[in-house]
Amino acid sequence: MPSYHLDHLAYLETEAVHVMREVAAEFERPALLFSGGKDSICLLRLAEKAFRPSDLPMPLLNVDTGHHFPELNEFRDRRASELGAKLIVRKVEDAIAAGVAVPTPGEISRNRLQIPTLLAAIEEFRFDCAIGGARRDEEKARAKERFFSFRDAFGQWDPKNQRPELWNLYNARVNPGEHMRVFPLSNWTEMDVWEYIRRERLEVPRIYFSHRRLAVRRGGQWLPVTDLLPPKPNETVRELVVRVRTIGDIISTGLVESPANTVDDIIAEIAAARVTERGSRADDKTSEAAMEDRKKAGYF
Repeated sequence: MPSYHLDHLAYLETEAVHVMREVAAEFERPALLFSGGKDSICLLRLAEKAFRPSDLPMPLLNVDTGHHFPELNEFRDRRASELGAKLIVRKVEDAIAAGVAVPTPGEISRNRLQIPTLLAAIEEFRFDCAIGGARRDEEKARAKERFFSFRDAFGQWDPKNQRPELWNLYNARVNPGEHMRVFPLSNWTEMDVWEYIRRERLEVPRIYFSHRRLAVRRGGQWLPVTDLLPPKPNETVRELVVRVRTIGDIISTGLVESPANTVDDIIAEIAAARVTERGSRADDKTSEAAMEDRKKAGYF
């Protein structure tokens, strides 16, 4: 009998493709969350491997906070067009105008406002499954996720009430109004993502590589100077050679001083890093429970 051995990346890819195909088989109206970030770029390639040469059996969905890096939105739109995939964009700005999302006085970040915007989009299109690129190594709340993460009729997540996933069997049953969040990259790490990007020669937005950008030091990290985040009177603006490790709201995405110009450079940098990638996100520094609280309310 011949024996077959998969290397680490091949095993992760096979596992993720299996999860993708389970979604297509079990759900009537799935969607794939695509922001143009590195994790969703890997998801898109996995979807291609799972379903090509057929069209992708699901649209791409993105919640635009209005605080995105312009480079990310350009990349998102172009990749969807190149693949001939349907792209649905729902904007937090529109959700605020419609009264779906209600900012609190003084609230600057729109991360919390993504929750009602996303849930409204799921209800609008009657999605019964949303595929996302979250990984268990990112932080403590996401480490509690299963591949198939059940959400109740209010879009909420209960980490103490999850379904067992024995022998790679997934319980995908949902009642009307309920839905599932599915995370094919659950067992991947940041290093795995970049090694897969290198192996597959995937294009990623330029801001992942070193570039010059104006920044201010705030909260122990460098933040980009923008119209949304102007410097305070006592802050010194510096032009630095930086890149981003993880991309979120432009006012809370930390910049990392780095000379990394290639994927190989990034992989070497990650191998030597002593801070997790989400350690550069200001919105995750408020408390250890911040992410879990948002996830329980419906955040991805």
